[in-house]
Amino acid sequence: MRRTFVLLLSVAALVLALIAPAGAITDGELDGDGHPHVALMVAMDADGDPMWRCSGTFLSETVYLTAGHCTDGAARAEIWLDSDVESGIPANGYPFVGDVSGKAYTHPDYENPYPWFMRDVGVVVLDDGSVDLGVYGELPEIDQFDAWKGNAKKDVTFTAVGYGLQEAFPDAASWKDVAERVRMVAYPKLIQINVKGSVGDFSMLLSNNAKTGGTCFGDSGGPNFIGDSNVVAAVTSFGKNPTCSGQGGVLRLDRAWINDWIADFIEED
Repeated sequence: MRRTFVLLLSVAALVLALIAPAGAITDGELDGDGHPHVALMVAMDADGDPMWRCSGTFLSETVYLTAGHCTDGAARAEIWLDSDVESGIPANGYPFVGDVSGKAYTHPDYENPYPWFMRDVGVVVLDDGSVDLGVYGELPEIDQFDAWKGNAKKDVTFTAVGYGLQEAFPDAASWKDVAERVRMVAYPKLIQINVKGSVGDFSMLLSNNAKTGGTCFGDSGGPNFIGDSNVVAAVTSFGKNPTCSGQGGVLRLDRAWINDWIADFIEED
């Protein structure tokens, strides 16, 4: 699998079978003005050319949270704030000039190509103004989600938000994009946490089906809020199959190694 702007795949060659970078909301609904702090980014190379796109969340007026495979290899990122970026093309400058832009940073322990999913977090720090959104994402408490082990997890629901595909077909000849670059929302449930050999202590698996919705290509880096709160439990990281069905993997933000790294950018802001 290669990075390709057209198909919105935002990670280099994958090592683990059945794991692919995540993209978009499936079986969801239009978000409208529901989450104005969730925005669309396009990673830019050193020459100012667009490479791929992802979703993400503003944690402050200048700090934008996304996935590590969205920032890895990017010099900068252009960011669009509209819930419907698609209908504004080309007047809105997509994919070259966003509403705001900034420098991309990837977690220092991120490893590409393997094991990229263990430290899959990045941020963009704006250097071209700031955003006054009235609401911003919040970080969880350290080790907060360990309480979801066993039966305690059965009623845990998230709000997943992103600008990715609503449907994907694995066959290259019949690949189809549905409603690209429009902010969507779904409500997946917690399936697995703290399981050795699967998600370890760094990720979670969430549902991805017609009943709860889930994520697909283009949603990478987007938030998975706890319930209807503004607390970002995890960023969308990977999918387990190319059709964006079954289950999706998200990188949890309650571990100190990731929480502290992100918090440092917010404190500097």
